[in-house]
Amino acid sequence: MPEHARTLRAVSGPAFDARAVWLDGRTLRWPGRDRSGRFRLHHARDATLVRGNDALTGADRVLDLDIAQGTMPGLPWIADGVELHVRESDLAALPDLHRGQLVITHEDAGGTILDITTLQHARALDDLYAAAADAPALGLHPDGAHTRAALWAPTARSVALCTYADASGAATGLHPVQRDAATGIWRGTVDAGPAHRYATWLVDVFVPNVGLVRNRVTDPYSLGLSADSRRSYIADLGAPSLQPAGWTDAPRPPLPAAATDLVLYELHVRDFSIGDASVPSAHRGKYLAFTDTASDGMRHLRALAQAGITDIHLLPVFDIATIPERGCLTPDVGGTPDSERQQAIVAAHAARDCFNWGYDPFHYTAPEGSYASDADDGAARILEFRRMVMALHAAGLRVGMDVVYNHTSAAGQDARSVLDRIVPGYYQRLLPDGTVATSTCCPNTATEHAMMERLMIDSAVTWARDYRIDSFRFDLMGHQPRAAMERLQRAVDAAAGRHVHLLGEGWNFGEIADGARFVQASQLSLGGSGIATFSDRARDAARGGSAGDNGIDQVRNTGWLNGGADARRADLLRVGLAGSLRSYAFETASGSTLPASAIDYAGQPAGYTSQPGEVVNYVENHDNQTLFDLNAFKLPRDTPAAERARVQTLGAALVAFSQGIAYFHAGQDILRSKSMDRNSFDSGDWFNRLDWTYTDNGFGAGLPPAQDNAASWELMRPVLADTGIKPSADDIAWTRDAFRDLLRIRGSSGLFRLRSADEIRNRLRFLNTGPAQQSGVIVGRLDGRGHADAGFDAILYALNAETDARTLVLPTERGRAYVLHPVHAAEAAADRRAREARFDADTGTLRVPARTAVAFVLPRAP
Repeated sequence: MPEHARTLRAVSGPAFDARAVWLDGRTLRWPGRDRSGRFRLHHARDATLVRGNDALTGADRVLDLDIAQGTMPGLPWIADGVELHVRESDLAALPDLHRGQLVITHEDAGGTILDITTLQHARALDDLYAAAADAPALGLHPDGAHTRAALWAPTARSVALCTYADASGAATGLHPVQRDAATGIWRGTVDAGPAHRYATWLVDVFVPNVGLVRNRVTDPYSLGLSADSRRSYIADLGAPSLQPAGWTDAPRPPLPAAATDLVLYELHVRDFSIGDASVPSAHRGKYLAFTDTASDGMRHLRALAQAGITDIHLLPVFDIATIPERGCLTPDVGGTPDSERQQAIVAAHAARDCFNWGYDPFHYTAPEGSYASDADDGAARILEFRRMVMALHAAGLRVGMDVVYNHTSAAGQDARSVLDRIVPGYYQRLLPDGTVATSTCCPNTATEHAMMERLMIDSAVTWARDYRIDSFRFDLMGHQPRAAMERLQRAVDAAAGRHVHLLGEGWNFGEIADGARFVQASQLSLGGSGIATFSDRARDAARGGSAGDNGIDQVRNTGWLNGGADARRADLLRVGLAGSLRSYAFETASGSTLPASAIDYAGQPAGYTSQPGEVVNYVENHDNQTLFDLNAFKLPRDTPAAERARVQTLGAALVAFSQGIAYFHAGQDILRSKSMDRNSFDSGDWFNRLDWTYTDNGFGAGLPPAQDNAASWELMRPVLADTGIKPSADDIAWTRDAFRDLLRIRGSSGLFRLRSADEIRNRLRFLNTGPAQQSGVIVGRLDGRGHADAGFDAILYALNAETDARTLVLPTERGRAYVLHPVHAAEAAADRRAREARFDADTGTLRVPARTAVAFVLPRAP
């Protein structure tokens, strides 16, 4: 592989920080309040600035700056300072100055430097090159006999396109491109044909504290790639050669009538089939496994679709930085249930194995190559991804996709940094001291900047239009502006010709928390947008503790499901069952009737949504321990395996009976365990396995990897070694079938999927509330009168987390002839204990068996 970068001229002297910030194309803020002396902007085209003891030499041009009289609003994240203007006579020179080295000094009257820094230039570039946001398509696009090439690189000194005939051979051409001064976009055309199938860009650009550099970089809009992302594959996604047979007219599941009809199943591509012996060996762990319709895994997915799952949500399938696409390893692992051996083997091979969750984006708009049959064939991953989508659609399942636009896997001059090596300092979000923010885990992107927003939107449009992705889950969506997400929603809907559902993690933390830089796409800021966020309120109440708890905390912090069924947690679960609506009111444990927005959750309002389609309900997903593993920590050790299965199913019932979008983790329905691993993102196939034969749930695979779990090993050892905890095949099969019954109950009535806050306020009422409640039993009543899709005049549901049967008297329901829901009453029903539930119409007495979720219905009046 040719070198990814070559320094043409290195900077001299110590590094400069970047504390000064351009506020627009003319104005900047100096980080300090001292207005004395003078402020000057120094430019060196060839990176020749050198700081001496009290002076700066090597400048080609020096601009005196004027102190502004007013202040610009709206930048609370930037420290108070002096605002400075470039003089009118110097404005025309600014675009060229941004293409070299720029340093700002504060000097005393005699010219001695008091302070010095470089500048954060993103806002200036957005102002100077605003037309780029609406310019024609960027990237590499075949067009008849030519390929149109376009790269936004406004600060580059020169740009050229290097082409190749294949994934590994020598270059076949070096093609000049021309810079458009209005947009900062470099454009050119290249002859199409076999000599020019792959490409890289050569970008000469000034890199702060490095110098003038020639970067060889792939295209940030790449639609395809060679193995390990070394070259961009030039692709026309509309070409017949990149469309599988039948693609044009392939059937597609209908659009759900409302977001609340969505029932999502989160699945990792490799997990799905790598251990499935019924899949041809060449397809295991690949896109093509979904095309093997007779496999155990596809039989499982079809059964879920028939029961009520609407969408398969795939963990990241864009180009991933940390999975080797050639020569990755699958280590042999084995050992006793409480051994350190397994995790040691996994850790030793983690950098070269074939597994990673994939939350480390390399190229946002190209399919991941390790899931393709041939990663070096740029066409293979495109064709096979589309075949996967076709297969899932044919099974009656829409396809969702986990996207990670909030960070990159690398920044700066790292070989895996794409964006920052094209426009240094623009695409990443910088802190006040000029360093890259990493609150997401990795170098954060700045989607508040126009061209990072455009890249995100253009990428999502491609997935929705050209791959028929039906819904998106946005990783750490709260790190993005609400306005950008709303523009993305409009764009993907227009491109797809139908509504594309958006949901994401609306967590509020980091350098953008509480609206520090913009109105976020976060839980408390998205009301009215129709974009959904995951709710941690009911999740934490059900599971106990919080997502970040270690083993000791997990043991201490029981949840409603596993021994901590107190009234406070019960109230949070009622908030979740009511769609986390801020306006929904009920009698709380204190005896007061309060809206959910007035109920506290860790200092935030428990109810925060304006409509039920804006919440995603879940008790388990890929992050943190599985529900089975948490319950292994929390339930009494002597809890029988069959009872553990009931607790697991009760957790699924909380989601199935909740208003809003239902979300389930793959394997939650078959007691999935990751051997108590709290963060299995790089734990290999061994700790992430799925068994579609329903024989083994993965518990007791050994002590999980030390990186995130070693502090809890001594707590885990006796639990993992306890053979009484591990479920039998019968326990797994029972959970599978009981889960599907819950899906059928949810699907049987629109009352579980109400579409508006008004409907929920008018139709849902909680019983057994207030200070005298039995907090281990939650009872809800849904009024179906006048509702076209209710199916029943009313539904009465109850969830009992206690270890014994409970009896409640519901005076308001006396005289109502409730009967067991038809799914419970069917001969094939999995949960026989639910049949022991009783409702006495004469007395209004409800009896709910231990650890049981049950629904009664009031049939339609004739």
